[in-house]
Amino acid sequence: MTSLPYPALHASHTGIWIARGDEVRQVSRGEAIRAAADTPMIVMNAPLIGQRLGYADLSGLDLLELFAFLRPARFMVPTPKGLATVTGLDLPADDAAVAPFLHAAAERLLAIPAGEWAEREGGWTAAQSLFRLRWSWAPLLVERIRKPAQNERWLFSKLPEWDEAAPRPAPRTVTIDQAATQATLATLVGQGAETRPGQRAYAAAAADAFAPRTTRESPNLVLAEAGTGIGKTLGYLAPASLWAGAAGGAVWVSTYTKALQRQLGHETRRVYPDDAVRRVKVVTRKGRENYLCLLNLEDALQGGFAGRAAVLAHLVARWAAFSIDGDMVGGDLPGWLTTLFRRNGSTALTDRRGECVYAGCPHYRKCFIERAARASAEADIVIANHALVMVNAARGREQSTRPTRYVFDEGHHLFDAADSMFATVLSGQETIELRRWIVGPEGGSRGRRRGLAARLSDVASYDEAGGLAIADAVRAAQGLAADGWLQRVAEGQPFGPIESLLASVRGLTYARAEGAEDAGYGLETELAEPSPELIEAAAPAAQALDALYRPLVVLGKRLEAVLSDAPDWLDAAARARVEGAIASLGWRAETVAAWLSLIARVGGPASPDFVDWLAVDRIEGREFDIGLHRHWLDPTRPFAEIVLKPAHGALVTSATLTAGGDWETAEARVGATHLLRPAARFQAESPFDYAARAEVLVVTDVKRGDVPALSNAYARLIEAAGGGTLGLFTAIRRLRGVHARIADRLARAGLPLLAQHVDPIDTGTLVDIFRDDRHASLLGTDALRDGVDVPGHSLRLVVMEGVPWPKPTVLHAARRLAGGGSAYDDRIVRARMAQAFGRLIRSADDRGVFVLLSAATPSRLLDAFPPGVPIARVTLDEAIARVASRLSSRAALGHETAPAS
Repeated sequence: MTSLPYPALHASHTGIWIARGDEVRQVSRGEAIRAAADTPMIVMNAPLIGQRLGYADLSGLDLLELFAFLRPARFMVPTPKGLATVTGLDLPADDAAVAPFLHAAAERLLAIPAGEWAEREGGWTAAQSLFRLRWSWAPLLVERIRKPAQNERWLFSKLPEWDEAAPRPAPRTVTIDQAATQATLATLVGQGAETRPGQRAYAAAAADAFAPRTTRESPNLVLAEAGTGIGKTLGYLAPASLWAGAAGGAVWVSTYTKALQRQLGHETRRVYPDDAVRRVKVVTRKGRENYLCLLNLEDALQGGFAGRAAVLAHLVARWAAFSIDGDMVGGDLPGWLTTLFRRNGSTALTDRRGECVYAGCPHYRKCFIERAARASAEADIVIANHALVMVNAARGREQSTRPTRYVFDEGHHLFDAADSMFATVLSGQETIELRRWIVGPEGGSRGRRRGLAARLSDVASYDEAGGLAIADAVRAAQGLAADGWLQRVAEGQPFGPIESLLASVRGLTYARAEGAEDAGYGLETELAEPSPELIEAAAPAAQALDALYRPLVVLGKRLEAVLSDAPDWLDAAARARVEGAIASLGWRAETVAAWLSLIARVGGPASPDFVDWLAVDRIEGREFDIGLHRHWLDPTRPFAEIVLKPAHGALVTSATLTAGGDWETAEARVGATHLLRPAARFQAESPFDYAARAEVLVVTDVKRGDVPALSNAYARLIEAAGGGTLGLFTAIRRLRGVHARIADRLARAGLPLLAQHVDPIDTGTLVDIFRDDRHASLLGTDALRDGVDVPGHSLRLVVMEGVPWPKPTVLHAARRLAGGGSAYDDRIVRARMAQAFGRLIRSADDRGVFVLLSAATPSRLLDAFPPGVPIARVTLDEAIARVASRLSSRAALGHETAPAS
């Protein structure tokens, strides 16, 4: 019998239960809502339970919040199974047993402060603050956490400071011996490990990227395709670590997904087994917007946040005191924590607007971002991502520590990353962000946001020309979109030249775009033959942007002059702040210059290098942005110019580098064709026996677009496989339709169904839950096609709803025309299918089935799959029989009780 005075509530796709003391009752949805409205309930994941009840305002005592307070910076899968693991309790036998289990788990968690509590420091103070905020768990915690004998240290005094260090010398010119590479690889693989000739050959090829460069702007570029199972991570870490140690330089290993970043961090334990050494030698870097901003957190803790957002701020502060690196996105902050608060306030805790005051911040010496940047300057291996590598190179950041050697893992994504990085968007959302950065708070807005004048007040008072430039920039920024712009534009009452331009863009887009009557999707149309209204609006918009561009450039030059002839007050901290302001001004001036170039296209000649279009962005019938867009026709051109040419060597690697095409296609997709020196090519086939371990089934009797038929197919296939299914969709609407029809049915069979765009859970956590439960299945879209690394016992069936044809956008149409028409489409589809198939077999013991629910699948596309894989066109009944036969039913996968959903 529980001693807690609160009932516990659990809702799944099979029913709803409330536990009070020893009594457990299954209740109706209406009764559960009434009870939850009247009495605080113990729940786990309130947003998810509220969604299942149809009661979005559900609140109560969420066990996930309690865990986040008691065990900050620790991992837990947010399911009954995950909760059982961290509490040491037995897993509930079925859904009906979950509600009383929640009671027992709450008591087990609340008992933590009475024992050896590793995270005790700061707990008493945080609980008192949360009690004043009326956090539901606080009354139970304050009576269990004893008051410390001495006052606890405030978070901002507890965090360690980073130290200044002399600039690192340029890497020495060294040649990596192949024998040394092989010896290092053998050490990393470990004694007794199986001999893999493919891995040894791969390491030898990768080592060529670390050879000395012989010609300026001609890096040693190696393109290496290594099939799944080759062991490419250790294959390139061997020569990379060897070179870093011998040359005294850093190798930047860049990925596309956060999942691979985490995996790489784990793999480097083999290179540097000692934790203390590894913390120095290996650093993970992400963009500034990923890290907690201590100044924003302090503002939130001191009254900047209210209500639930204030509770989140205190839980984040608890986490920050124990976090390894302060990374809020993909680090040791649980991905599910911010979703518990409907993301209310979480984005305001990071520096998403580029408003950092650098050394002007009282927490500058303890800043997580600055610590990571300085640590990476001394590291041997820097684990980064494609976007950060490109941003740093394009904006001239950290020039003194610019890497000379790169490894681009997930290299098949370089084209997409460059496409996003080097694009130009002149939209309402973009211009209002720039206005806020320059002008600062307007009207009744709250928060610590400060405008350009406030951030550089000392410079303005010292340098008259700089002060005038600041004033001119603030004045010119008044012509940008302002709060309420979207409503004014929609009502035909724009204010100012930029809003008038956006109004003309909106009008022409609605007039010309296909599907304007369908409010569910965004609209776009080519920027060709512009209307007289758009041409008329472009001129004053260009004048307004030019009036802004000029003072930004002048101010940047004045700040550089202040640095070169430093006044007495310009100490090291102020110098760092001015240098930061110069960098911020530089890339914002470049942004405005790109906007001016885009506006010049209105009524002017088209450039063969770019694709320009107009768009109205909508989601579920609601407009959220309007603007003009420009993308490079070939975004690898600026990538090659800005990133590859200054480098001395780069390895671009992937399991699907040539998927969908040949080596010429692969070289074009990574920018190799823009270099003088040809790239070296290496290819190693996967050692897995795909022909024996997998098969591909094309189902011939499920009608395209028939959601009921599609739902039936997914349900029966998942049942045949006993879960363990990744279902991939090309449209969110169909995903939701299928989920709504089959989730309850599968839950009754003990097969939990998770879904992107349905469950109020972040994608990373959905994958964690999927990985943790071999009977669970996951429905998703493109983000899951090759960003999921799940072992075979949890992922044994991949089902695609149809051929993943590229969306017929303006940008795609232009690239299709330049890339060979239908052959270009075929290459994209082959690559997507190869990437999806790659989720299936992750080890030599895995077995699985890939099902394509599209009778119209052209046979020419089926060479996307590994050679020898059996491919058959079958009816749905035949497919189900084959899935059940190959995967040997649920019984062969384990006889344990299915975890509660």
